[in-house]
Parts: sequence; structure tokens; C-alpha cells
Amino acid sequence: MFNDDKTRVSIGRGATRYVSEDVCALVEETLAALNLPDDFVRSGDRVVLKPNWVKEHDERSPGPGAWEHVVTHPTVIEAVTNWVAERLDGTGSVTICDAPQTDSSFARIREYCGLDRLIENCSARFPGVDFKLLDLRAEEWLAVDGVTVSRTNLAGDPLGATEVRLNEESEFVGYAGCGRLYGASYDLDETNRHHTGSTHEYLLCRTPMSADVLINLPKLKTHKKVGLTCALKNLVGINANKNWLPHHTEGTPDLGGDQFPANTAKARLEHSWMGTAKRLLKHSPLMSRLFVPVKKIGRMFFGDTQRVVRSGNWHGNDTCWRMVLDLNKCLFGYDGEGNKRTTPLRYLALVDGIVGGEGNGPMAPDAKACGVLIAGRHPAAVDVVAAALMGFDPGRIRMLKNAFAMERGSFVKFTTSDIELVSNHDAWRGGLSSIEDVFSFKPHFGWVGAIEDSRQSLSV
Repeated sequence: MFNDDKTRVSIGRGATRYVSEDVCALVEETLAALNLPDDFVRSGDRVVLKPNWVKEHDERSPGPGAWEHVVTHPTVIEAVTNWVAERLDGTGSVTICDAPQTDSSFARIREYCGLDRLIENCSARFPGVDFKLLDLRAEEWLAVDGVTVSRTNLAGDPLGATEVRLNEESEFVGYAGCGRLYGASYDLDETNRHHTGSTHEYLLCRTPMSADVLINLPKLKTHKKVGLTCALKNLVGINANKNWLPHHTEGTPDLGGDQFPANTAKARLEHSWMGTAKRLLKHSPLMSRLFVPVKKIGRMFFGDTQRVVRSGNWHGNDTCWRMVLDLNKCLFGYDGEGNKRTTPLRYLALVDGIVGGEGNGPMAPDAKACGVLIAGRHPAAVDVVAAALMGFDPGRIRMLKNAFAMERGSFVKFTTSDIELVSNHDAWRGGLSSIEDVFSFKPHFGWVGAIEDSRQSLSV
């Protein structure tokens, strides 16, 4: 499915702030170094840009001033949009879309990031090209202190949804945790109906699945469930129903779960207590509102999620990486109708690492100024390079290690030794092992000591 040119990764270093001229120049330089085919973007193409809009702000700092390290910056999005539109030659479409976390406010993301102005600027500059902005979610939830108390129906993807049946190609085939999988809401039955035995299904938004060109624009951040979130993990945002996505397995490792790292008395009590609560709350908004003060009391006893490992937020999570790789199998292997692709998707990833996020990512990270963009035509190659630059050992991150070990439906046809680095910075040229300077990102606390590369040397 992939040719040798998909193993080239370009790292551009230069812009230290989101100044439009600097970012545009760095985008142009970084993408030029990939030597993309002249017809990578063609006149009349349907191009989809998929940023990371997971949350409107840092979870710890509600308001308009704390979002640049959480989401893909609009300056990067606009620079890539202009790059695409120039190649469309006055016809075709550019759709910028994502499905943020269900309890996020798209209205605030739109406001904080100035997305309407972005669309207006591009439409004025490139008449004839159809620019769209989409919230792909079918629902937006109102959460009070982490408890969902109401749901609002949204328009979702105007093209609808596509059901992709990976079945025997899924990374969940043979997984002992099936039957105890937890998705995105209290309705565990729904998650496990779609992942049982040889049945493994995903409901994906048709707009990104039907694109001629998909350009993935993730943020360089740590992640509580998979270690880091870049190109591979960013596909969670093309889902039409996130409760079809297994995030962790209920229980502790000795019982085949990864919800908690150890089978302690407190973990057993919390598992039992929350299990009862989930069954009571999944169809009752009134009960959910009554549960808010109860959860506050529970947090005082069990500990805050920002300091205590729960919900699979640690390096022992053996569930979420499977879902992430499955989503990429869906994108690269299936079209917008849910059929096997007959024409390969033209794919590009460009990671916004000008200001990244370290620590308790993806929604409560600390800002990490790096001044880099990372681009490539294969998500696994891009993510391995991103992990190395963050100061992590890719071989110690399940999502990355297993991406190169898939036996069913693999979309990775090369090894890490095949990756070629090109850069305007001398220390980032050659092979993966030649990376000398790294940024020494602080992992999420549930990953500290488990993924850091002992060979790292901070000099940037």
C-alpha cells in the first residue's frame, strides 16, 4: 500500500512563536523537503484537513487564554490551507473538520481560534475553491465536574457516517479483555457489542473517509492512554460515535484489565462503586445531576485524576493502542462507502510542534516551546520521529512498537531503520538513530519512568 517515499520525514525548525509570516515560511520549507509529487494535490480535489481540536482550553484553566498548547494552532492550519488552495487552481474544496471530545464546546474553539476569520480569509484569497468548517460530532455533552448531565443533538457530518467492519483484521481479535471494554460513555454494552469475537466495527465520518487527500494536522503532545498523541492518535477525531472506540479494559492487570495499575483495596472499591454508578447513570440525566456532588466526595477519597492513575491512564494500557491502530487501518484500507479502497488515499501529516504540550496531556498539559514542524506521508514514520524528538523511546510505547508488528491488515510496510530524516537542522538528518538533540518532554505522570529514552541529551 505504501511506497518507499512514505518513509521520509521532514523536520522544520525555526518559528518560535505563531507569527503568520514565520509559520507560513516554515510550512513551505518543511513540506518542500518531502519532495511530494507535483500532482499530490490536483485541481478539483476534495481535500480534508484534520486538526486536533480536542478541547477548547486547558482543563485546568478555563477561558480564552490557555489553548495554544492544547489544539493545533490556527496559524498552522491557515498556512497549510493556503498551501493546498494554491495547488487546487481555483476549483475543488478544502474542508477543515474534527470531532472534539464530546463534552467540548465547538463554539468556543471556533471563537478562541478565530476559525470563521480563517475561512473568510481563505475564501477571499482563493475564489472558486469551496472552504468548509465542520464539527463532525453528532452530539455535544454538557459535563459538570466530569459528569455528563445533558446531551444536545448536532448536525454532524453532512455526508453521514460509514460503518467499517474490520473484523478479522482488527487488533482486538483474540484480546482477552473483550466483554469488559470501556468506550466514551457509561454505556459499556454499546462498546462491547461492536467488539466481540471476530466482530470489530467502527462508525466513521464520511467526509474524511471520502477525501481525495487527507492532511492530518495533529499537535505534539503527551497522552495519558497511549504515551503521545500525534498523527496516529489524531484519527479519533474522524469518528461518528466515540463509544464504539475502546479506551480501556475494566479491572486490574491480574484480572486481565488495565483500568488501574494494581489490585489494591481502594482500586477494588472504586471499580465496584463506579461500576454501579455507570449502570445507574447511562440513561438518566436527572440521576447524573444528582451524582455530581457524590463524585466530588469520591474524588476526595479516591484522589484526583490529575494525580491518581485510573481509567487506563498509564503505560500499562493494553487497549487504547489497539483502537488507534484499527482506526488507521480503516482510513487507509477502506473508502467512504466502507468498501476496500481501490485507489490509495493521498495522505500527509504535519505536526504542530511550535508550542507542544508535556505532562498531563492531552487536555491538561504544560506548554513546551519547541519551534518545530514534523511532516511525512506515513503516520507511523511521523510518530516514531516525534516520539524520539520528545525524548521518548519509540520501542517502549505500545502503540508505536505494535504498529511495526501488526500481522492482520497492516498498513506499515517498512521498519524504523527505513525512515529517512531531512531537516534544516544538522542534528536531525539521516536515520532515526542519528537524532542527537531532543526536547526531553515530561511524560504524563502515569508514564513517568516507562518511556523515556536514556540516551537523550537536551541541547535545544
